[in-house]
Amino acid sequence: MSIENTSVNKSFGGWHKRYSHHSKVLNCQMQFAIYLPPQASNGEKVPVLYWLSGLTCTDENFMQKSGIQLLASELGIAIVAPDTSPRGKDVADADSYDLGQGAGFYLNATQEPWNKHYHMYDYVVEELPALIESTFPVTDKRSISGHSMGGHGALVVALRNAAAYQSVSAFSPICHPSITPWGKKAFAAYLGRDKALWRDYDASILLSDATDFVPALVDQGLADEFLKEQLKTEHLQSIAKLKDFPIQINYREGYDHSYYFISSFIESHLRFHAKYLKK
Repeated sequence: MSIENTSVNKSFGGWHKRYSHHSKVLNCQMQFAIYLPPQASNGEKVPVLYWLSGLTCTDENFMQKSGIQLLASELGIAIVAPDTSPRGKDVADADSYDLGQGAGFYLNATQEPWNKHYHMYDYVVEELPALIESTFPVTDKRSISGHSMGGHGALVVALRNAAAYQSVSAFSPICHPSITPWGKKAFAAYLGRDKALWRDYDASILLSDATDFVPALVDQGLADEFLKEQLKTEHLQSIAKLKDFPIQINYREGYDHSYYFISSFIESHLRFHAKYLKK
C-alpha cells in the first residue's frame, strides 16, 4: 500500500508526521498522524499506542493539544492517531455533528448509504495496524486509548480483540451507547433498527459477555456536561465489579469533557500503557 507523507515536524527529539493513503476498507482517501520517538530513529523498534478521537475531531486534535510527545519520547512509544471517519465529497454525510463525517463511531455500517464507506472498526483493528507495522520501525505490541466517541471505540476494540492489545484506556468514554442519544442515533443510522446488532459495539454489553480481558483505565470528569445523559460510566463500573474486570475508574472532581482534562491526565495514561507495552 502506498502512502504519502504530507507534513513533518520534529518534536522532543522524535518526529511527528502526517500521512495520506487510500483505504481499501473505507473506499476513500484517509489520513493519520504518527509520532515516532527518537528511539525509532536509532534502529530500535518501538511499541504503539493507538489513539481514537471523539466527535468532530480529526487526527490533529490529540496530537496538537494533549502534550503526549514529551513522555512518548522518554518512554520510547509510538503514537498513532487516525481520523475519526471516512471523508470526501463522495462519502455520505449528515447535517448534524454526531452523524456522518467526523462521527464514524468506530463500527462497520450495514445500512445504506453508510455501508459504502463507514467501516472504521475494520480500519482501526486490521488495515491501519497492518500499514503501520509494515511501514514504520514498530513492534506488533499495541495498546489503545481514546476520548468520548473514541473512548467508546477503544473499549469496544479491546474487548472484542483482547489477544491483540496489551492494555486499554479511555477519557470520558460513551460506555453504554445503546441507551444514550448519541449512540441510539448513530446505531440506528449505521446498523439499523435491530438492536441485537448494536451489541457488538456497546462496551457495557460486551463486558457483560466477555471472558478475556486486558488491563483497563478510565478517567471521567465529574463536571463533564455529557456524563449523565451520554456517557453512562456507572453502567460500565457496575458490570466491571460483577465480572471482576481489571479496570481502574477515576472520577476527577471539577474536570469537564475538554482537552484541558485530557492533557491533565495523559501522563498517567501513557505510563499505565508503558507498564504493559514495555514488558
